[in-house]
Amino acid sequence: MLIVGTDPLEVERSLCSGELSCPSCGGVVVPWGHARSRAARGAEGMVRHRPRRARCTSCRRTHVLLAQLWLLRRADAAVVIGAALEAKAAGSGHRAIASALGRPAATVRGWLRRFAARAEHTRAQFTRLLHALDPVAPALAVRGSVVADALEAIGRAAAAAVVRLSPVAPWEFAARASAGRLLAPAVGSGW
Repeated sequence: MLIVGTDPLEVERSLCSGELSCPSCGGVVVPWGHARSRAARGAEGMVRHRPRRARCTSCRRTHVLLAQLWLLRRADAAVVIGAALEAKAAGSGHRAIASALGRPAATVRGWLRRFAARAEHTRAQFTRLLHALDPVAPALAVRGSVVADALEAIGRAAAAAVVRLSPVAPWEFAARASAGRLLAPAVGSGW
């Protein structure tokens, strides 16, 4: 899996010109068809998309190019999941969040539990990223829970990325910076 931008024309141009690197070995990836068509829930409703697939010229592995709008193995957009996480940090329960977002309560509860289980790791990773983007950034404020602290780190790193790199929505930044693994089950993958 390789997380890319949201503009399909720019992704295709980058892919065809050899600008994208293999996440496994660092080699150049080239076009290799498309992945299966998917239906996912965006902020505005159902979205059908068919991600591009690429193959590494060095290790020969294939990778799906997933837009930074999405997280790995999640049927909802990163911005929807992010809204749920922010609501939880503000004190809402999973049922109220699910009702507000129009999602099943079990789905939202799963997001919140997965994020809480990884919150300390996420806080540490995004704090490192914040200081790489802005070496003179002030210390993060303690928010009272590890989930709120992790969200603070994500928000501050996203703001630093806007200043240093280019404008990007905070949850798209979080999806790309985590390689789509913000809610992934295993922590040992380096991100």
